[in-house]
Amino acid sequence: MLDITNPNNYGYTTKHLEIHVLGGIKLNKLESLRVTVSIQKPKQHNVLRHSIDLYNDNQVEKFTRKIAERLEIGTSIARKTLQELTKELENHRFLLIEKEAELSRPYIKELSATEEKQAITFLKSKDLLSKTNKLIGQSGVIGEEHNRQTMYLIFTSRKTNNPLHCISLGSSGVGKTHLQSKVAELIPEEDKVEITVLSANAFYYFNRTELQHKLILIEDLDGAESVLYPLRELQSKKRITKTVVHKDTKGTTKTVHLTVEGPVSVAGCTTQESIYEDNSNRSFLLYIDESEQQDSKIMQYQRLLSAGKINQDEEFKAAELLRNAQRVLKPIKVINPFAEHLQLPKSVFKPRRTNSHYLQFIEAITFYKQYQRERQYNEETGEEFIETTIEDIQEANGLIQEVLLRKSDVLNGACRQFFEMLKGYLKVNALTTFTNAEIRRTLRVNPSNQKRYMLQLQSAELIQKTKGNKRKGYVYEVVSYDDYENTNKQIESLLKSTLENLEVQSGS
Repeated sequence: MLDITNPNNYGYTTKHLEIHVLGGIKLNKLESLRVTVSIQKPKQHNVLRHSIDLYNDNQVEKFTRKIAERLEIGTSIARKTLQELTKELENHRFLLIEKEAELSRPYIKELSATEEKQAITFLKSKDLLSKTNKLIGQSGVIGEEHNRQTMYLIFTSRKTNNPLHCISLGSSGVGKTHLQSKVAELIPEEDKVEITVLSANAFYYFNRTELQHKLILIEDLDGAESVLYPLRELQSKKRITKTVVHKDTKGTTKTVHLTVEGPVSVAGCTTQESIYEDNSNRSFLLYIDESEQQDSKIMQYQRLLSAGKINQDEEFKAAELLRNAQRVLKPIKVINPFAEHLQLPKSVFKPRRTNSHYLQFIEAITFYKQYQRERQYNEETGEEFIETTIEDIQEANGLIQEVLLRKSDVLNGACRQFFEMLKGYLKVNALTTFTNAEIRRTLRVNPSNQKRYMLQLQSAELIQKTKGNKRKGYVYEVVSYDDYENTNKQIESLLKSTLENLEVQSGS
């Protein structure tokens, strides 16, 4: 028998010979079995060391004669021993290859009957979205009630043919990556790919269908700039192809097409919204809550966790139920019979893409509630589908209003946050004018960031200079205090009136 106790020094001992295979065996190049062996008679010190391909008959025959001559043993015994060793090594190599393939195979959890029943019962429950949001909170995601639910539904859309994407935006250290990673923990491990740093061509070397319906998580977009282009192509075209030159075993040069199929759902984090505009246009922009109230919630959770007063077993159970709910969701087509009557506010920038996102988000909610929908079949094709309800649209409107507001804003997220803080300060202190120095001290804003915000606000004609000069500094005033509120009311009014018209038309 082959002794494989030491993987770098296999042992094989018979009545006549003691053999050691030094360095183990290689698992590639199955057409050969090249090994380095040391052979001697038991309890003797005359050792013969040799490198040989045991599949090469000429080499084996020469080696047989050398063994017989050097160790003074019959050629028939040497030949038989080498043949038996070859068979043992061959069988062991096949076992190692099977084991390696098993380890590299993606883990897919098989739900027990109880787990499956529990997950389906949850997905059939009334007020599913609010119960889901509550469970997300119980799993350890603190605050961010709006963002976490939107993100979870976006991640769920990876199972559809038109997945959604999101980018989390906020200042450094406010918890963008933490929110994304915590919500991503609610997605089954086998359905996601996490990326920190990746080379420019790495995406093209995944297996053709390896990324299909996967969630791709990018910890920081700054560390993955080289793969943003293929990612955008995967988002838009749902496949990427690269042509490379390859030499075959005969040395012939051939052109090979590397194709990776989607669709995929992509999520990333960044502090620099303007730099990744091409990616932002394809994604929902989720602005992290940087308020004092959110700070208080997180710090209180940290204190309770440190004091051992957080029931982590309950957190795990909540997360596991949501993961299992994801596992029982099955691919099915969604048809929205109300789609042609839905409208977007005229203030929205890039309305074509935003309109597509709006419809896809409604479909994602319907898809998540598939166990509450009657299965229908196309009379011509026999294809199975479920239909969107007015309730789905109402819930989508409640979640997407903030996204539409951001898409309608002339300011980016960081500048808008600065402007709202500035207006709040002036209102509380009954002031009509301000200086840069005063605001910098009060709001504790980085000077370079403040300069950029002020230029953007002046360009948008939301503030203006009233007096002063370049040497002594300028005094500013706010031109419009209710631009954001008016836009929000317009969006809210349009969504509400559209919903009311749908209810009238359907007789609800």
